[in-house]
Amino acid sequence: MIMNYLIIAVKVLLFISIINVWFFRFGKETPWRGGDAVSMRDEFEVYGLSVTTMVIVGALKVLLAILLLVSIWMPDLAIPAALGMAFLMLGAITMHFKVGDPVMRSFPAFSFFLLSVMIVLYHYQV
Repeated sequence: MIMNYLIIAVKVLLFISIINVWFFRFGKETPWRGGDAVSMRDEFEVYGLSVTTMVIVGALKVLLAILLLVSIWMPDLAIPAALGMAFLMLGAITMHFKVGDPVMRSFPAFSFFLLSVMIVLYHYQV
C-alpha cells in the first residue's frame, strides 16, 4: 500500500516538473540548461537541434506527463507513458554529454529517467 502511494507521488512529481519546465521555465535561465543556453530554444540550438524538434520533444514530454498523471486512475497507461518518458530522458542525458556539459547538468534528466523506470518496474509487478 505504501509503495502505491509512493508511485502516485512520483507520477505527480514528474507531471508537475515537466509542466514547470515546458511552460513556466521555458524561456528562463536555469542551472540545468545545456551549454551556455539561457532558454529552452537556446538549449536545443546548443544541441544542434531544430525548433521543430524542440516542439515535438516538448509536446511528447507534456503528453507523456499527462498520461502518467491519468495513469493514477487508468493504470494501463503507466508502462507506455513511463517507457516513453524514460526514452526521452535518455535522449536529454545524451545531449548533455554531446555538448560536454558537467555531469551535474544531467541530474534532472537522470532523476526523471530513474523515476520513470521505477514506475515501469512497479507496474510490471502489480
